[in-house]
Amino acid sequence: MSYIDYKGTRLFMVLGGFFIANALIAEFMGVKIFSLEQSFGLNPVNWNILGEQLSLNLTAGVLLWPVVFVLSDLINEYYGPKGVRFLTNGAIILIIYAFLMIYAAISLSPAAWWTGSNATNGVPDMQLAYKAIFGQGLWIIIGSVVAFLIGQVLDVYIFHYIKKKTGEKYLWLRTTGSTLVSQLIDSFVVLYIAFGIGSDWTASMILSVGILNYIYKFSVAILLTPVLYWIHYAIDNYLGTEIADKLKEDAMRK
Repeated sequence: MSYIDYKGTRLFMVLGGFFIANALIAEFMGVKIFSLEQSFGLNPVNWNILGEQLSLNLTAGVLLWPVVFVLSDLINEYYGPKGVRFLTNGAIILIIYAFLMIYAAISLSPAAWWTGSNATNGVPDMQLAYKAIFGQGLWIIIGSVVAFLIGQVLDVYIFHYIKKKTGEKYLWLRTTGSTLVSQLIDSFVVLYIAFGIGSDWTASMILSVGILNYIYKFSVAILLTPVLYWIHYAIDNYLGTEIADKLKEDAMRK
């Protein structure tokens, strides 16, 4: 049997592929700010948080970041911290590479006909639209990458700490617990770097928006718990008891 035919290898490739793809897509989706309430046909909540009037206006990236951390926990379960670190480093390198390629594409001179090709659809200058959508600011890129790295380090550490204390029991505790703590730090680090250092946001604005983002991520993490159990069950069935147990045992030693 070749290495690629081994079910453990195939699982790592599938989980790793979705992990990196979701991280990359989340970076580029994040430029859009959407109204959660209006997306469900509701009126804005207008909460007062630390003196700031805020509605549930969130970056579209929050749709995928909880999924990234759930995938991280699954990879941690079967391949340990070494597997998560390998994929996290790969994701960060590819995110930086993707932004470099995007900035290279932005700097190319647009074809004359292309610039106004969507004027009838309300986009008078395609080059400006392209730059506005993909050309995220340097501090936003730095903030998201640093927050992702710190969040992943915390997620791995807390996950393994809980698993060492509880063994194979309480999957919900080690996955949800590690995600909630890591997302808490992630939410504030990215805002501080991207908008505290990179812009002129006040401390109250950073804290209030961070709290709002975390409430959303907290809720999603809880809602994803049953899905996590189902995926875990499906993976164990795919691998078989012998391979699944061996991977988990090896993961605890890494």
